[in-house]
Amino acid sequence: MPKQDPFELLEVEGHQVRITNPDKPYFTRETKLSKIDIVRYYLSVAPGALQGIQDRPIVLKRFVNGAEQEPFYQKRAPSDLPAYLRTATLSFPSGRTAEEVVVDTAPGLAWIANLGCLELHPHPVRTGDLDHPDELRVDLDPGPGVEWPDVKAVALEVEAVLKENNLIGWPKTSGSRGIHINVRIHPQWTFTEVRRAALALARAVERRVPTLATSKWWKEERHGVFLDYNQNAKDRTTCSAYSVRPLPDARVSAPLFWHEVPQVEPADFTVLTMPTRFATLGNPHAEMDANPGGLEALLELAARDESEGLGDAPWPPHFSKQEGESKRVAPSKAKSFSSQINEGFGAYRFKKQSKAAEPDQSSADPSAEAKPARKARTSRHPLITISQSPDKAAAEAGLERWKLLYPIAAAALTPEDILVDRMRGASYVWYRIRVNLKNVPEPDRPPQQTPDPDDDPTRAWKDQEPPK
Repeated sequence: MPKQDPFELLEVEGHQVRITNPDKPYFTRETKLSKIDIVRYYLSVAPGALQGIQDRPIVLKRFVNGAEQEPFYQKRAPSDLPAYLRTATLSFPSGRTAEEVVVDTAPGLAWIANLGCLELHPHPVRTGDLDHPDELRVDLDPGPGVEWPDVKAVALEVEAVLKENNLIGWPKTSGSRGIHINVRIHPQWTFTEVRRAALALARAVERRVPTLATSKWWKEERHGVFLDYNQNAKDRTTCSAYSVRPLPDARVSAPLFWHEVPQVEPADFTVLTMPTRFATLGNPHAEMDANPGGLEALLELAARDESEGLGDAPWPPHFSKQEGESKRVAPSKAKSFSSQINEGFGAYRFKKQSKAAEPDQSSADPSAEAKPARKARTSRHPLITISQSPDKAAAEAGLERWKLLYPIAAAALTPEDILVDRMRGASYVWYRIRVNLKNVPEPDRPPQQTPDPDDDPTRAWKDQEPPK
C-alpha cells in the first residue's frame, strides 16, 4: 500500500477539518511557521477574516509550497467540497464562467487555508447579486522608493475626499507597502459605474496632493502613490482583511481605526501578533456592513471631469476597448505602423496595414514622384529593459549589476525611473525590470543590451514562425 501523507484532524464548530502535511514549512526565513500554524492563525481571527469574505465568491490563491515559492490562482472550485462550503457561478469579461468557492464559516476558512491559501481574495459582490458590487476598493500602491509616511498622508487625503462625498472609508494595511481603504456601498451600481466613481476619487486626491499621489495607469508616467482605480473593474480582487502576505516576517493585512493611521507601522502586524490584537481590540471594521453609502456624489464628480475633457482612463489589458477610453498603449510604445516596421517587426504582425501599404503595381505610374519616407516617431520615454526572470531576486540582482556597469547613469535615476513589472501568464509569473533614462543626459545613456538575466518564459511562443 502507498504511504499515506501525515494529517491532523481539527474540530471546528462541530465539523472535522482534515489538515494534510500539517508540519510542512510555510515560512522559513525571519519567521518559522508551518501549515498548521497558518490554519490556527486564521481560526484565531475567524470572525474578522470571515467578515471580508462571507457570502462572496473567492479566488483561491494557493501557495502550495509555502510563502517562499510562487503561488497560482484557481478560480474554479475543487470538485470535493465539504458540505459546509458552497459555490457561486461568476461570468468574466472573456464570456467564460466559473463555479467559485464561497466561504461562510470557520471550518471553510480552515479548509481553504489547508489548500495553501495564505491570502484571501474575495470579489466585491455578494452571491445574491453578482452584478452589483457592495464595496468600492481604494488600493494605494506606492512606487519604487516611495516612503511609508507618504502612503499614510495619501490615505488621510482619501478619507477627506470620501467624507466630502458622503462616504465612510475603512482603512487597513495591505500587508506589504501599501494601504487599502474599503468603502461599503449600496449594491445598486454596476462594476463600470463603481470603477468610474473610483477613478473620479483617484483624480480628486491627485488634485489635492499632486506631488504625492497619481491616478496615471502607465508605470512610466507615475510618481508617488498610485490610486489603482482598476481594482474596481469586474474580475479584479484584492486581499481582504487579516490575509497573510508572503513576506519573510509573515505580515498580515491589518484593519485599522483612522486614528491609528498617522502612527501605524505595517511590520507590527504579523501572524504572531495579530491574534493578541484581535482578542484585545476586536475588529476595527466590525461596523462596516452597517454603514453603506451611495455613489451619487462621486459620479457627479466624474461627470464634471468628463465635461472638462478628462475622459476615461485605460482599463486592464484583458478587457475589450471601452467607449471613451484613450489609446491603450504606454506612451513610450505609441509608435506608428511605419515606425514599427522600420524597427524590424514583420509584416505578418500588421497584416492589414502591410497589405494596404503595398503599392498597386498594375496602376503604378513610374514617372510619378515618390513620396518622402515618413519620419520615425521618437519614443516619449527612453526605456531599456535591464533584466527579466521568474525569480524576482535574480531580476533585482541584474539591476544591481547594471548599476555597477553604468554608475553615471545609475546616479541620475530617481526611484520612479525604475519600473518593476510583475508579468502574469496562464501558468507562470515572471518579473521584468526596466529603466527610464529620461533623467540621464543623452551622452550618458547606456544602450539597450541583452537583459541580465534574460529568462523570459514567453519567448518560446514569441519566436515561433507565424502561420502561413
